[in-house]
Amino acid sequence: MVSAKKTKKTHESINNKLALVMKSGKYTLGYKTVLKTMRTGKAKLVIISNNCPPLRKSEIEYYAMLGKVDVHHYNGNNVELGTACGKLYRVCCLSIVAAGDSDIIKSTPGATTQ
Repeated sequence: MVSAKKTKKTHESINNKLALVMKSGKYTLGYKTVLKTMRTGKAKLVIISNNCPPLRKSEIEYYAMLGKVDVHHYNGNNVELGTACGKLYRVCCLSIVAAGDSDIIKSTPGATTQ
């Protein structure tokens, strides 16, 4: 019971920080642009939904490992990730280029800071 409450609170805080990034930061939505930002070295953090196809997920994680980019596995499907971004469509993955006023890069669970 306690762990379920803690994960819900963490999930809500990620959503709040993600909404702040959408307002004040720079980001890219979508698989192709995420790979492009990781290849150019602009991505700071990559967020992947939990129902992203395994081949796509492993390719993103491989690029992230090569570019030393932090990866966060979002605890919701692509519809919920799109809603958290304030969009009316599904978002499989997104990369954060500049966090803006949010501290999502430093405080994301599972992400390590360099």
